[in-house]
Amino acid sequence: MEILRQLRWQDLVDVILMTVIVYRLLLIIKGTKAAHMLMGLGVLLVASLLSGYFEIYTVDWLIQSFWAQIVIAIIILFQPEIRRALAQMGETQLFRTLTSAEELKSLEEIVRATIALANRKIGAIVAIERDTSLKDFVEIGTPLDAKVSKEVLLSVFHPTSPIHDGAVVIKGNRIVAAGCFLPITMSPDISRALGTRHRAALGLSEETDAVVLIVSEETGIVSMAINGKLETHLDMGTLREMLTDLFTSKGKKG
Repeated sequence: MEILRQLRWQDLVDVILMTVIVYRLLLIIKGTKAAHMLMGLGVLLVASLLSGYFEIYTVDWLIQSFWAQIVIAIIILFQPEIRRALAQMGETQLFRTLTSAEELKSLEEIVRATIALANRKIGAIVAIERDTSLKDFVEIGTPLDAKVSKEVLLSVFHPTSPIHDGAVVIKGNRIVAAGCFLPITMSPDISRALGTRHRAALGLSEETDAVVLIVSEETGIVSMAINGKLETHLDMGTLREMLTDLFTSKGKKG
């Protein structure tokens, strides 16, 4: 009871804020390589405590030397996750407006183009921007600034197109660039059967919150990369439903 009497309202706010921050950080790193690295840091912490307790001085000195550089190590190890967390700071659901009819039409055009490419077994990769800007990847591509349409996407990815090998970046209802190069994932958990397109899509989804669609040139299978995870074997109905949930206000709130 004495502890409760000494408890201030500021202490409650402090605990709640820290709980929210830790929870958000865990959500960001969940399912990523950062989660494994975090477990490794936990092992080092336990080793540090044990080496001090049992007076294993050399091991303790090595670990303490590492902890002295822990801030730099965290920045290097968790660079993609830190970038994503900073991009999401200040994000609020209260002021989002309903997705416009034009944007819904753009999503439908993307779905139709993706399925058409899959039926023809034409390889493609389409990155759709959400909250995190894809400006850095747009700058190294070929600027287009074209309205999203099935015809334009089919033209870009046609084998005779000089920019068919790169990725298309879409922002809102505009195709802002094509022939863009995306970062390749370095995760050791990725299947060796996946090609460069799938690895590039996963790489971008690890560093940003973008939704990346992939059409396999070999099989015509449609896949989606988001938050470092890959959903495969998507048909038209499933693809339409997933994109609608991700880009409409209803889906974002859910």
